[in-house]
Amino acid sequence: MIKDVLEKEYFQVVKGGITYPKGIKAAGVKCGIRFNKKDLTLIYSEKVADAWGTFTTNKFKAAPLIVTKKNLSESKGKLQAILINSGIANACTGEKGLKDAWETVNYVSEGLKIDKKYVAVTSTGKIGEFLPLKKIKTGLKEAISKLSTSGGTEAAEAILTTDTKKKEIAVNFKLSEKEVKIGGMAKGSGMIHPNMATMLGFITSDISIKGELLQEALKQVVEKTFNMISVDGDTSTNDMVLFITNGLAGNKIVDKKDADYYKFLEALQYVAKYLARCIAKDGEGATKMIEVEVQNAVSFGEAKKVAKAVINSPLVKTAIFGKDPNWGRILAAVGYSGAEVMPDKVDLYLKEKIVEDGQPLKFSKRAIHKYLKLSDEIKILVDLKMGKESAIAWGCDLTYDYVKINIKYN
Repeated sequence: MIKDVLEKEYFQVVKGGITYPKGIKAAGVKCGIRFNKKDLTLIYSEKVADAWGTFTTNKFKAAPLIVTKKNLSESKGKLQAILINSGIANACTGEKGLKDAWETVNYVSEGLKIDKKYVAVTSTGKIGEFLPLKKIKTGLKEAISKLSTSGGTEAAEAILTTDTKKKEIAVNFKLSEKEVKIGGMAKGSGMIHPNMATMLGFITSDISIKGELLQEALKQVVEKTFNMISVDGDTSTNDMVLFITNGLAGNKIVDKKDADYYKFLEALQYVAKYLARCIAKDGEGATKMIEVEVQNAVSFGEAKKVAKAVINSPLVKTAIFGKDPNWGRILAAVGYSGAEVMPDKVDLYLKEKIVEDGQPLKFSKRAIHKYLKLSDEIKILVDLKMGKESAIAWGCDLTYDYVKINIKYN
């Protein structure tokens, strides 16, 4: 749980979410896609906002991603509204799916009286089904009427599918004596292996910042947060992270990589990391979150290969679920990761150092078993001792319930 106010070096974490920044409103409503659950979210900025997004690398990109990318290009990186539906992904739906996605853009444009190119749409849910346009149109009218600065939590609820809990966060910090705010929300529980994943992330701010720096910051942050999580190794057709900022904080525009930029970058990184960890912890059927840290690699890319290989290994994930200190599975994943590794240098820690220079040390299996049994967050540390770069990946154990959830998903 986030405390109401948690002091950080440059920023504070506060209670709130997507509507925390100035000029941002949202609503989450039931439109009838999902039985008796909220399933339609609308985010709106009172002022046209600078925007940037990252999108799935899956070749089967869902229709709303294609539409949103085109609008971002047409508007030269500007957005004012984001519509999200849950329950149906509108993926693998051909020309009709694309037409339907554009129709929902029209609904938002007409309902809010804004230019079509300032509208982003995104969907999450079952692949291969068409959107119920009448339900969405009716639900959108209700969402528009309910837009408010207090609508963030309901908005975060309405984007969920197999998630068990909402994922939202807010922070603030000072730039040129002005208070700057960042809010975020995300969804994701299964089909999580982002490569920019069904993972959606939305971040809002009121900072005034040059568009090129916003793009660079988001790209860097996504690479080290959302792209470092994996629940099941499946990259979704619908993965998307969108960031919008309307500049209403009134700070002196951040137009170069100075101290103000790095304050913003640190706060943004914290928001994205928190949301990414929430997704990993809420993996379908998960009982444990797993953090894999790789130290002293020759590059971040090489460290990332190792961390993602370990976090994705079904054998490692099932060993953690079974409370089994089977460290050989971890080293095997390190070995097949494709990274530059010298086996006779590798150290491995699981609560304590259990491998040094590629060789096992004496340790208490009973103590490690107890750690795996009692802790809901498991830390694996791999020291390659080859360079100075590091990477951290987050995932979860693989359980019986993961299979049950996915054979029943509809």
